[in-house]
Formats: sequence, C-alpha cells, structure tokens
Amino acid sequence: MPHILIVEDEAAIADTLIFALQGEGFTTTWLTLGQAALEHQRQTPADLIILDIGLPDITGFETCKQLRRFSEVPVMFLSARDGEIDRVVGLEIGADDYVVKPFSPREVTARVRAILKRIGPSAAPIVFQVDLERMQITYRGQPLSLTRHEFRLLQSLLEQPERVFSREQLLDAVGVPADAGYERNIDSHIKSLRGKLRNVAADAEPIQTHRGLGYSYSPSHG
Repeated sequence: MPHILIVEDEAAIADTLIFALQGEGFTTTWLTLGQAALEHQRQTPADLIILDIGLPDITGFETCKQLRRFSEVPVMFLSARDGEIDRVVGLEIGADDYVVKPFSPREVTARVRAILKRIGPSAAPIVFQVDLERMQITYRGQPLSLTRHEFRLLQSLLEQPERVFSREQLLDAVGVPADAGYERNIDSHIKSLRGKLRNVAADAEPIQTHRGLGYSYSPSHG
C-alpha cells in the first residue's frame, strides 16, 4: 500500500492523520522535523508527504525546496495560515496541495487518494542530477566531490544508461587519447567514483563492471 510520510510537530494532529490514513489502508511514518524528513526521504522514499509549514527546525517551505533538489514526491502542505500569498508560495515551490487547519481528516485522505491517482507510479526520487554550469553532480541529494576526470566519466555513463562503454571510449570521454596507453587508469577512476558513491549509499552499485568489455550505469542498481 502507499506509504505516507507525515511531518507534523503537533502530536494530536499527527495522531488524527495517522488514524484516518491507516483506516483507509495507507501505511504511515510520523516525523516532527524537516531535516529528519529529508533524510528519511533519501533513505526510504515515501509515496506522498504531508508537510506542516510551521516546523521547529526549518519551515515546511524550506523543507520542500530542499526536497525538490532530489525528489518529485507529491507534497501536501498543512498550515494554520489561509492567506492567498501562503497558498501561492506553497504551490510555486512545488507542492501539490495546500490544506488549512483545522481540517477534516476524511477530506485530507480523499485529497491524498486523488493526488496519488493523478500522478500514478511515476513519482520516483531523482537519483542523479548533473549541473553542467557548476560542473557538479549530486547523488541522492548529496553533492559529490569529483575530480575533472571523474566528473566527465560519470557524466558520460549517466547520459546513456545501460550502455556498456569500453575503456577506450571512456578515455575519449575524459579527453585522453585512447592510444596514450592509459586504459587501466580508467579502472582507478571508476574505483574512486564507486567509493564516493558508496559514501552516500553503501548498498547501491550504480556503476556496473562488464568483464572484458567495460562499464555501464545501471539505474536499477542505483
């Protein structure tokens, strides 16, 4: 069943939502802080997030902004403020809905169902993001500290998922002539890249080795 992450610092409101959502067959997780919600979504992605705006550490608006750097999960804001400007800001920064307190738990549940039905199964986390202007790649929301060669290598692999690149092709991607005798240097760069990726997600293996052939990026292993 769909998993709903509730980010709300008022226990009474959270309990009401949990009771209503679980009564309709949803599974739920309750957190009280924005930063904890971001970390949870990186590690255990929910299908939808119900996000209070007035959180104790960072606002729901700021939480949503950071969330959108690595995930397109649907977000429903909860707020005691019903001003038009707050609704507009919430929707402009990437929310799918905005509910004002006090609210009907049955209405919230119906809105959750409507959002999930509309977006279908496609709201998956963004695993890699490439910023060519800044020469920066983020992995599961974490910026990677890459050398110039590592950046070009990873960029090339990401551009063509599942394609197997030979060492010679990867040398060409980083700007080193294939006849320069540096083919085995690619193995060292790949090893370094894998180490940096494992620092973010220890169990993932997005870069696959194809013995005697080369390397590929596999989204299903990332």
